[in-house]
Amino acid sequence: MSVQQSMFQGFANPVDPSAAELRAWAYQPDSVPLESMPADWDLLVSGDRLVGTLFELAMDRTCPARRFALHCLYIYAADGIRTKFRAHPKRRLRKMVEQAESEGDELMAIWAHNTRVLLARPELFDYHEWCEGGLVRQSRRLG
Repeated sequence: MSVQQSMFQGFANPVDPSAAELRAWAYQPDSVPLESMPADWDLLVSGDRLVGTLFELAMDRTCPARRFALHCLYIYAADGIRTKFRAHPKRRLRKMVEQAESEGDELMAIWAHNTRVLLARPELFDYHEWCEGGLVRQSRRLG
């Protein structure tokens, strides 16, 4: 039985979910609505520990919580770039960008493009766009 087919049992600790819990929730997101999660849950899960799982979910066109995972990738990228990679390893972000460009669909290619634009021009950071979901709700390439 795959993770997608099993029933999601909930989070042991929603403030610090495991990768398996996050993955299981992502395929049954209505089981625990985002509105019921702790405040700023997107910011809490957008760190190094879960970014690999979030990237996998964002790359999966069939994942019901794909847009949430993509939103978390925007947060992760912006956090790394704005802190000059004190918050997150530059190499990890670069590898994800390259993989999104080579294997991802249009949504992932746009995320990769926008991440490269922000790397080149960090002054273009806008909190609403990168951390509040603006670039996910209105997907577009930054100039």
